[in-house]
Amino acid sequence: MQDFIENFLSQLAIEMRRSLASGWKPWLVSSCPHPSIQPGAAMRPSRPARLALTAALATLAPLAPLPLGDSAATAAPRLLTVMNPGFEQDATGWNFTPGTGVATNRPHGGAKLIYLDAGAGRKVSQTKTVSATGSYDFSAWIAAGGTGGTFVVRVNGSPVGAVALPSRSGYARYTVSRVALRSGDTLEIAFESGDGWINADDVMVSPAAPADPVVTSSNPKIVEIFGWSKHKANSWVQLSGTEGRLNVDEGNPSGTASGVYAPSYWAGYSHRSGYYSRDMVHQVAGAAVLGLNRENKTMLRSFAASATAEHKYFPVWAFNFDAKTYLSIDYKSPTNYVREVPAAFELVEKANEAYRWSGDRAYIDDAAFWNFYRHATDEFINLHDGAKPNNVAEGTGNGIFAGSASYNEVDDEHLAEAGDAISSQYQAYLAMSALATDKGDKELATRFSQKAADLKSYFNSTWSGNGSGSQMVRGYTVDGQALTGWGKENSWFMPMKQIIAPGARNSAYLDFIDQQAGGSGVPDNIEAITYLPDTFFAHERNDTAWKWMQQVYDRRDEQHPVGKQGTNGDYPEVSYTLVSQTVEGLMGVAPNAPSRALTTQSRLPTGTDWVQIKDMRIGRNTFALRHDGATKSTLTNSAGPDKYTWEARFRGDHDTIEVNGKSHKAGTKVVNGVTYAYVTVTIAPGATATAKVR
Repeated sequence: MQDFIENFLSQLAIEMRRSLASGWKPWLVSSCPHPSIQPGAAMRPSRPARLALTAALATLAPLAPLPLGDSAATAAPRLLTVMNPGFEQDATGWNFTPGTGVATNRPHGGAKLIYLDAGAGRKVSQTKTVSATGSYDFSAWIAAGGTGGTFVVRVNGSPVGAVALPSRSGYARYTVSRVALRSGDTLEIAFESGDGWINADDVMVSPAAPADPVVTSSNPKIVEIFGWSKHKANSWVQLSGTEGRLNVDEGNPSGTASGVYAPSYWAGYSHRSGYYSRDMVHQVAGAAVLGLNRENKTMLRSFAASATAEHKYFPVWAFNFDAKTYLSIDYKSPTNYVREVPAAFELVEKANEAYRWSGDRAYIDDAAFWNFYRHATDEFINLHDGAKPNNVAEGTGNGIFAGSASYNEVDDEHLAEAGDAISSQYQAYLAMSALATDKGDKELATRFSQKAADLKSYFNSTWSGNGSGSQMVRGYTVDGQALTGWGKENSWFMPMKQIIAPGARNSAYLDFIDQQAGGSGVPDNIEAITYLPDTFFAHERNDTAWKWMQQVYDRRDEQHPVGKQGTNGDYPEVSYTLVSQTVEGLMGVAPNAPSRALTTQSRLPTGTDWVQIKDMRIGRNTFALRHDGATKSTLTNSAGPDKYTWEARFRGDHDTIEVNGKSHKAGTKVVNGVTYAYVTVTIAPGATATAKVR
């Protein structure tokens, strides 16, 4: 009820602030965030241009709000805004020293950018009196022809955060994180010169995430990766209520209209004004770790509501940040838009995961969610099961605008069924069973648990063939031909979703994936590689998973194959997945907020003695968790109103587990072929428990 009231009041205030633009017209341009990558043009250094005298269309600018002085704006909630964040209104709102100005030759977004010539003392800045108390991130896209430049934020004249700019001729995104502001403070955002030219564009303000988890460890690389990832991930969050451009893409840099942004974050290419289902579902857990539960729910619900009978229960592929306008580059008409089979099932699975982190009953009580789950696991499959009738959802084999069977958009394979789709369908069944259990529908929960078991049995006995490793079937063409070999997503999704039965065949396939991804089959785009840590953590191959986490992180400063995207690290999926892979992967956290419970198990890589996280939010409570090797775990229920039941797992057979110095008989369970000893402990708010095995 509280969320409903807050959302109602927020929307009412927004409507009072601005009458939304009516209607929109899709642009007939095709693209999506995980296609076969085409390299973009190389960035060239800017040369100073004369200050333009006329305004142009607004840029992608994540913030383009009405000035707070407008009479309509005074009725709205106070937002921290930046005037003219994309420099489309020339110098408006900004102060320029000699040797600086507005140019048009190489903007990141829209039609304009600012430049600073080389040499000391040059500066472009905006100063304003703050009217919105809170904590914020400040980001900008910057290129530099030399070192010594700075992107700095000052409060009341004192620097509170600064980024030393490296020499990089292509745009990259830089952020000053968690700047605490009070109403009445004087805020300055400034770009300051160095030894070479500087170009800057697209300033953005993000609200600091509700949670600020801190990871410490004997392994400094774990600390470094998590610290970078949480700050980077938070910098992609939209400030709800902000007015910004819609339908921005590489062929449409100024967009087609403007709208009021909903609680959301970037998930997909950073030069497009929206979020994508495929990216978003992989970012849900990382967002939940940062406490972005409102954003997760808004975005997931938009996809759920779009899976209509008119769309044959496919969810729309991408939304603008207003959470209601389909992103026009990917949507032409109700029969001609990007859609891929695995996304429908992953949205069910990840809505369940968001529910487990947040405990928000909207995931089972809101009809938009519940109807989507039912349609996705029933009518959707029936409507898309023609070429190979077997209760497995199919694609058309005619490309992404007609419905692709796989996230691997290789058109010449003409897939009807794919490994990533069938394995995602399996996880959707399991999620449906869990959601039905919490809704109190035992019959439905039992039915979907059996459907999951039957699908897994069919996959292992029939669908995947008899081969092992490179000879395992990963898909079927529209004419019934079985495909083996390396299929990227339709290969690694099968073990990642745990549809392959545990044993020698599964182990051989994991070896095959590691070999291919580390050799000739390496994906061109970094966002594809972000799945590999999840794949290996799911099978307790902790050292291999950690290897792939490090590889993703170590490539963060490399140029992404899509030139407009910037660096690999500026692809949002990278930071969000590294956050979740630290918490759910390395630390083995499985939350269940609706049941006031959580499970943990250490998955520390070889050579790591301990790791700890503080300010981990689950439901209404905050926790601290520490693993010492694989034999000792300590959990503190740091704050919040609820008692929690902790299942502390340890790999292997153990007769007893010591809890706070007292011996307890251990339970035993086998999960995905791995034997664990476990003990359950009730931890009251403020209490700590330590479980260990010898």
